[in-house]
Amino acid sequence: MAWVQSDLDAIDKAIASGELTVHFADRSVTYRSLDELLRIRALIMDNLQSQTGTTPERFSLARTSKG
Repeated sequence: MAWVQSDLDAIDKAIASGELTVHFADRSVTYRSLDELLRIRALIMDNLQSQTGTTPERFSLARTSKG
């Protein structure tokens, strides 16, 4: 499925309002939890970024200690 910006906007709106049901153009989806909404948001963002040719900003932190 090809995601569009309006899909991401609908997910963001649901997250902000605390709703688990998201209404897209001609359908609605009820997610089980906020965690599931956040995972689908990340999936949509990655998909949109790959469509536009941009890469997501990813980084990792290293933890070191002496001894």
